[in-house]
Amino acid sequence: MILEEKLWKSFNKALGKYQLIDEDDKILVGLSGGKDSLCLLEFLARRSKIHVPHFTVEALHVRMENIHYETDTSYLQSFCDNLGVPLHIATTSFVTNPNASATISDGFPSGKQKPACFLCSWQRRKQLFNLAQELGCTKIALGHHQDDIIHTALMNLTFQGHFSTMPVKLKMRKMPLTVIRPLCLCQEDDIRVYAEQQNYEKQLKLCPYECETNRTTAQELFDRMQQLNPEARYNIWGALEAEGKLVEY
Repeated sequence: MILEEKLWKSFNKALGKYQLIDEDDKILVGLSGGKDSLCLLEFLARRSKIHVPHFTVEALHVRMENIHYETDTSYLQSFCDNLGVPLHIATTSFVTNPNASATISDGFPSGKQKPACFLCSWQRRKQLFNLAQELGCTKIALGHHQDDIIHTALMNLTFQGHFSTMPVKLKMRKMPLTVIRPLCLCQEDDIRVYAEQQNYEKQLKLCPYECETNRTTAQELFDRMQQLNPEARYNIWGALEAEGKLVEY
């Protein structure tokens, strides 16, 4: 099977299996500019051309002022234009001092330092949720693939002491939005090769914190598990499904 067909099949299987898209959905995609979010946007835009179910797609790229993490926004604009997807660009920042008013006002507990990755992610999500509500969106789509979801499960089990992960479908309780991850059945290696085939443009600078998190450790652990048992991926996924960790209402 051609790689594009394999990914497209996995993408559509996820949409159906987890009922990720409903009729007349308006979906906002978090577009970081990395391979995963570009692939997600491309597939959602393509899928929206199929009239059942009918839905629309828009994208948001968030720039963080105090992190040297850059994406060529002109490339993102061209990418979205070619897909017929409206692109929104927001700029924000965060403070690392837990006693600063901006940090407390965003709901962080005082007296405890939060890591840069947490603060950055928090602010990006805040921009996503705010714009989604302003636009009247029903869904927010994120580009996490199956490896991301499994790595999160391993991190939570190892460092937090509980078996959970990023849900494939998460209905928010405090706002009329649902978070979906349509690439949940796609493997990272396949997306990486596909991105090269499609000549996706890479970020100008990668995040300086991306190699300093427990996620790297979890990835190494998962690689070792797959060496021990090639079925490890499917066993972990099956366990998450059996325990109801992939869909939350």
